[in-house]
Amino acid sequence: MNQVLDGIDKVVTAISGVLYMPWVPFLLLAAGLFFTFRSKFMQVRLLGESFRVVSEKPKNKGSVSSFGALMVSTASRVGTGNIVGVSTAICMGGYGAVFWMWMTAILGGATSFIESTLAQVYKRKNPDGTFFGGPSYYMETALKKRWLGVIFAVIIILTYAVGYNMLASYNLQSSFAGFSFYGEHTPLLIGIILAVLFALCVMGGAKRLTKITGALVPVMGLFYVAVAVVVVVGNASIIPEVFRNIFVSAFDFPAIFGGFTGSCMMEGIKRGLYSNEAGMGSAPNAAATADVSHPAKQGLVQMLAVFIDTLLICSATALMCLCSGVVPTPEAAGAPYVQAALPTALGDFGPVFIAVSMALFAFTTLIGNYYYCEGCLRFIFKKFPSHRFMTGFRIIAAVVVMLGAVITMQLAWDTADLFQALMVLLNVPVILYLSRTAIRVLKDYTTQRKAGKNPEFKSASVGLEGKTECWEE
Repeated sequence: MNQVLDGIDKVVTAISGVLYMPWVPFLLLAAGLFFTFRSKFMQVRLLGESFRVVSEKPKNKGSVSSFGALMVSTASRVGTGNIVGVSTAICMGGYGAVFWMWMTAILGGATSFIESTLAQVYKRKNPDGTFFGGPSYYMETALKKRWLGVIFAVIIILTYAVGYNMLASYNLQSSFAGFSFYGEHTPLLIGIILAVLFALCVMGGAKRLTKITGALVPVMGLFYVAVAVVVVVGNASIIPEVFRNIFVSAFDFPAIFGGFTGSCMMEGIKRGLYSNEAGMGSAPNAAATADVSHPAKQGLVQMLAVFIDTLLICSATALMCLCSGVVPTPEAAGAPYVQAALPTALGDFGPVFIAVSMALFAFTTLIGNYYYCEGCLRFIFKKFPSHRFMTGFRIIAAVVVMLGAVITMQLAWDTADLFQALMVLLNVPVILYLSRTAIRVLKDYTTQRKAGKNPEFKSASVGLEGKTECWEE
């Protein structure tokens, strides 16, 4: 069995290496810069506006609100990557990886706005008045290429139901490795328990998922950040040195380009992408479900989600670890580094805190990831699949969760990296091509706000009359 897994990992690593040297990192940074300048630095000038619109109620009672859609996408974003992903980036890429994670978020905020606004523009309406959509739909409607949308939908399913969910499961079980009860069969036991809990949730359907994630995400995020603040404040004297190391390491260009695959830039971008997902085309699937009066509103909300994930929660993990004084090493990559760092500030409570945080983060990640898959299946089949098919799919998804707990760390990360790279390479060129539409929508929004109105969108106002399903009147 180990030989088979090693063989699979070698193939996955080889393909992933080609995609990341240098296509995916440069494409993400270039697109982020392009969208930032095209939108006139909307991440900065409209940040306050994003906080305002997130609290708006849906137009119709019973529909998904901006906040509800935000929580679904944040459930996927805020996960084990915020702990283990950050730890891995620092251990493999050094202090400078934190800076490049920040850059993926700052530039990715504009990217996330573009893709989520497009998802709103081209969303579809259910008979009950609720909405659905995502990249597959704007590929089909705006580009007239349904085949491309189907390919993208399949890749999303592979990324989230396989790559990301296996990684979340592995990261969760690895957080218990430092406890005395952890033995040879512990990963399998944890995998079975997690798979059963996951199956019980997803058998209830997507509506239940929104309620579960909406309740858990804010609580776990706030508690985690609060503990991080306590740790950082307790080590305030070394904060200036930590930031100095981050910036000095980030711009050590000989080190960056001398060994690009393991550089701070590469690790920071990889783990930043895994964490905030900006440009991948995942969050737009949740963004399209929101019932808002203007597409730009949900674009702003999804931009805010990127900042919450990386600039807030990932930074909390990074500063907690780096302020502990424990030196990051490649051997400690993942949960071991975090568990070694926190006891210096939290004592025996440290490992317990990380294990509990990982359990909550992993669980909401698994549910948020699955949410995307149901929408993609609907696109592929042009309708909701049969109950029998969905039951089988959910069982397979639960088995994958169990398998994730028993595979190697290398295979777990490499699989996730490969599939997320494929999503970027399909989605980013499309949103670059369609960005003119999103920029027009943004201009329409800001014009109405300057006039003192609560913006309402009509497709004709941006030259899309007759080309959208939900914005004609």
